Amino acid sequence: MADPTTYRPRTGEIPTEPGVYRFRDEHRRVIYVGKAKNLRSRLNSYFANPGSLMPRTRAMVYTATSVEWTMVGSELEALQLEYTWIKEFTPKFNIMFRDDKSYPYLAVTMGEKFPRAQVMRGERKKDTRYFGPFYPAKAIRETLDTLLRVFPVRTCSKGVFNRAQRTGRPCLLGYIGKCSAPCVGWISEEDHRALAEQLCTFMSGEPKPFILRLEKEMARAVEELDYETAARVRDDIAALKRVFERNTVVLPEDTDADVFAIEEDELEAAVQVFHVRGGRIRGQRGWVVEKVEETSTPELVEHLMQQVYGEGDISNNDIPREVLVPVLPSNAEHLSVWLRGLRGARVDMRVPQRGDKATLMQTVAQNAADSLRLHKSKRAGDLTTRSAALQELQAALDLPVPLMRIECFDISHVQGTNVVASMVVVEDGLPRKAEYRKFNITGDAARDDTASMYDVISRRFRNYLRDKDAAAEVESRESPIDGVDGLADTVMADTTTPTSSRKFAYPPNLVVVDGGKPQVAAASRALGDLGVHDVFVIGLAKRLEEVWVPDSEFPVILPRASQGLFMLQRIRDEAHRFAITFHRQKRGKSMTESVLDTVPGLGPARRKALVKHFGSVKKLRAATVAELQEVPGVGPALAAEISGRIGPGAEEPAAVQLNTATGEVSDS
Repeated sequence: MADPTTYRPRTGEIPTEPGVYRFRDEHRRVIYVGKAKNLRSRLNSYFANPGSLMPRTRAMVYTATSVEWTMVGSELEALQLEYTWIKEFTPKFNIMFRDDKSYPYLAVTMGEKFPRAQVMRGERKKDTRYFGPFYPAKAIRETLDTLLRVFPVRTCSKGVFNRAQRTGRPCLLGYIGKCSAPCVGWISEEDHRALAEQLCTFMSGEPKPFILRLEKEMARAVEELDYETAARVRDDIAALKRVFERNTVVLPEDTDADVFAIEEDELEAAVQVFHVRGGRIRGQRGWVVEKVEETSTPELVEHLMQQVYGEGDISNNDIPREVLVPVLPSNAEHLSVWLRGLRGARVDMRVPQRGDKATLMQTVAQNAADSLRLHKSKRAGDLTTRSAALQELQAALDLPVPLMRIECFDISHVQGTNVVASMVVVEDGLPRKAEYRKFNITGDAARDDTASMYDVISRRFRNYLRDKDAAAEVESRESPIDGVDGLADTVMADTTTPTSSRKFAYPPNLVVVDGGKPQVAAASRALGDLGVHDVFVIGLAKRLEEVWVPDSEFPVILPRASQGLFMLQRIRDEAHRFAITFHRQKRGKSMTESVLDTVPGLGPARRKALVKHFGSVKKLRAATVAELQEVPGVGPALAAEISGRIGPGAEEPAAVQLNTATGEVSDS
């Protein structure tokens, strides 16, 4: 770890204006972004007495090796720049309130010929009606399944819809009455669109007309002694009422608001939010975060607003008219201006004092308190176990550095064909799936496992060295303004080449390979040939689960009940899962391509169109000449050639004979 005194800027060099600052580690990765009204005062607080800082802040200061800042004209500009950099660099020590998923909505694609109802996330599309947000997604899926009893609109994908049109047979939902099956003409285009409009009207908060209509229909059926119809309509009425019972009415129908509450202690904070739309609770969401600094509740609210409603991550329509918070942030005026700019209309951020909104706030606060309590009871065991496992591994392997980042590599193939490799990443004992990588291996590197391992390790760390050199070049182009190298307000050239785009810029402390002594020797040789000497290598052999280290005649044997061994096994198994999944995808694709390669005159574009149209080789083989001609670019002559080569009755090409006992592809 770095000594903060080695990179502490001189007090007189730090400006007293508002600005945004960034801490970087030894690999030039941004690990923390913050803003301040007075840069000098804020930065000096990190270095005055590092030992007295909060644990996570102290870890950040000792992990960093440099600090830099940029002055801005106002607090509003600082707010915007801070959020931009947090989003760009995703610093590991910043408070992050959001997960990697956007809110789920019930969407009806009114722009299509036959509108489709579905649960959607992410960016909004044109000519699509959205209702929500709902959370969790299971709730809206159950709601949609219930609504299909009364409004049996299409829910299938375009591929399923087109296939049903070709075959003249609807899917299962059509047969059980949860789809009106416009694909086979059971309902006209106009009537199906009317059904979709009724669904939208119902979800807009107007259920009474539909319930009244169904009640009259039920009464009429009873009068006519048609009890079966009456029972079915009765169940439909119950389904509609059940949908609205799930979304409790808590506020007037014209209320659109997000209600936030925070429960915190010295180290962590739990946040809960209720989404109220049309006076009803449409969804609930929560996070638990670690504090990096001695963050006050107003500062937590500021970070919360900044990240939840940040530009580019949430649609303007998702920002409600009212945002109810437990306390107002110190810069509430600037935040309101910022939110107004994102929404394009006024956003009222306030603390409810009395009435129904204050009562709802108390309910949200109770949920936040319970969330923090449950989190602490679970995390105590998880954190202790992970820390013990990492410390045990470090001690058993006699490593001088803590294992902050571990990367594991695995090779997958079938008798030397379709050779691939995987790289999985674990930081602080937890998987970082966004940083997993897949490798194709070809040529001489695919001749055996050791050659493949050498190739993969070489490629991974060659990319690391390239990105490291690129970062150093960018750093050298940064142009200081006030004459203080690397410390004063600078023109940040690397904002055009963000760290997030450099996929291999951050090296691990430990490389784990799936295999024994030969694989470890190959990985170690690859690192040595590249001049990388600060990354340690081990191998985990499957047979006896022994741990091999370079240049050792004997393996390290960890106790069978060792937490360190359990962690290595989990990492190895995850790498194996990731590699074999990629291998199966590649093998399936190569089998499809091998079949179609035997057809003369069939180029890559038409092969891709055929696979996309039919979905599998089996369905492609069963297709008639007429069905083949439905694919764009396939005429009568080519369709006849395809059918003759791979259709019913044609001999299976030797290149794709499949051993059903082993699942292996054979060339014989």
